[in-house]
Amino acid sequence: MRILILGAGRVGSSVAENLVSEHNDITLVDLDAALLASLQERLDLRVVAGNCTHISVLEAAGAHDADMLIACTASDEANLVACRVARLIFNVPQRIARIRSQEFYERPEIIGPEGFCIDNLISPERSVTTYLQRLIEFPQALQVVDFADGQVTLALVQVDKRSAMAHQLAGDIAELLPGVKAHILLLFRNDKPIEVSPRTVVEANDELLILVDARHARRALQELRAGARQARRVMIAGGGNIGSRLAHELAAEGYAVKVLEHDLARCEKLSTLLPHKVLVLHGDATDEALLEDENIEGTDVFLALTNDDENNIMSSLLAKRMGARRVMALIGRRSYGELMEGSRIDVAVAPDQATIGELLRHVRRGDVVAVHKLRRGATEAIEAIAHGEPASSKVVGRRVSQIKMPAGAAIGALVRGEQILTPSDDPVLQSGDHVIMLVTRRRVIPAVEALFQVSASFF
Repeated sequence: MRILILGAGRVGSSVAENLVSEHNDITLVDLDAALLASLQERLDLRVVAGNCTHISVLEAAGAHDADMLIACTASDEANLVACRVARLIFNVPQRIARIRSQEFYERPEIIGPEGFCIDNLISPERSVTTYLQRLIEFPQALQVVDFADGQVTLALVQVDKRSAMAHQLAGDIAELLPGVKAHILLLFRNDKPIEVSPRTVVEANDELLILVDARHARRALQELRAGARQARRVMIAGGGNIGSRLAHELAAEGYAVKVLEHDLARCEKLSTLLPHKVLVLHGDATDEALLEDENIEGTDVFLALTNDDENNIMSSLLAKRMGARRVMALIGRRSYGELMEGSRIDVAVAPDQATIGELLRHVRRGDVVAVHKLRRGATEAIEAIAHGEPASSKVVGRRVSQIKMPAGAAIGALVRGEQILTPSDDPVLQSGDHVIMLVTRRRVIPAVEALFQVSASFF
């Protein structure tokens, strides 16, 4: 697929890196020629320096041959204009825009065919906020994502010595969780993925990737991670787009929320934007005296959500040392996140990894409805819908055990109506089934997509 990406910032470069590795033809456009040169040295892609709203720049970037345009610059206006130009001048078939302002989501007529001609909107801030909300809701998990319209939950949980699964066989999970539809897809031991069979012994400190009926997710995670209490008191360092959005959502759900913001003008604005029960404080999150005054030792969750990785790391480490029960930090640099997560910082959130799945579901071939990056991008979970008949589909009419999945990919579950089926049930796939798959080798993704593409005879 020929894909034109506008903007080489954190989102754009992350998107490019993910798509290049899947044998797409990528062209990256940005005003910063030095940044483009650096990315071109590292990635197999083409670059064009210039303003992405200019017709001449888009033409030089090959917009006339592009199958898809992804506008993810830091400017909403530039992304909007670029999508309209791409449609009206170059007739690019699919156009995706990163939009920060919530106003555009509330007025679909502005982005539609009569407006800026955008097929799909992505919002990193909204994606990260949702991601953090789920982590607060499930304090036992390192990562939580949903599939099949919220019917299935996939969670990454570290087993401790008090867990019901410690030193047990993976196949015993049904006995340990009676009445719960749950299946262990993969485990990580010493940072290395291990394929799971019913005879695999789960050890303390293993990280389990478990798929569970969403109705029983809380009970299942409590059994896997004993001792984790539900959070009620939350402190957020950073009142930017993500911090303010998260504070608003958490307050609506009944959490006691405090927001620390170092910029006085921003504090004054937050005090008018956020609900009255959210306490907005002016100060530095690395100020030990301030944290002590605000009862950091009684805080259930501390989140460092500023735009500064180093500041987020330091404030999280300080909050943890002073007694915060669980700390999370927004860390853009992947190397920083890998170093810090699992140390004194409980969860390191990479904003690009939280966002990339929202975009990838529009890029994937076949009827793919959800994509989530897991464990800092090492694994990908994909939800696809099976279509067609046995004669036109490679999956419909076949049992799970008969489907030839490429090495590095496996079916984790399928959802049929309100019914959740796992590979141990060995069901026959039907048209309309939602199939949830786990992919640990990125290069096999095209082969996985091909399984869910209906042959021409179907039409």
